[in-house]
Amino acid sequence: MCIFCKIINQEIPAYRVYEDEQVLAFLDIKPVNPGHTLVIPKKHYQNLEEIPEEELKYLITVVKKVAYLLKTKLGLAAYNLSVNNGRAAGQEVEHLHFHLIPRDAHDQHRSWLRTTYAPGAAEEIIKKLRS
Repeated sequence: MCIFCKIINQEIPAYRVYEDEQVLAFLDIKPVNPGHTLVIPKKHYQNLEEIPEEELKYLITVVKKVAYLLKTKLGLAAYNLSVNNGRAAGQEVEHLHFHLIPRDAHDQHRSWLRTTYAPGAAEEIIKKLRS
């Protein structure tokens, strides 16, 4: 059983921000910024591809609700919404989860580094995606 399933089952304590029959939102134990919240389906799905579309629609509705709660109650200037989908993308717990990360113009956190495509690389990607 994964650590998030143990949190859902109350085998491990967590600071619960929101909960209903299908979704749980709780504070990340190692936050990027104070208020960093994880929003997860209560059913175990390893990644975004596994969750049925109807459940995903409901989950993202709750993500929006929790984001609004964080923004209004904590007075946030902004937040990042992210999903690390797979180990190579930084997913540490193999249970689908959305990160809501409070942001401040002065917090010094960089979201990601940017690069450019090598000549012809974008065209190759488009060919693969359209084939």
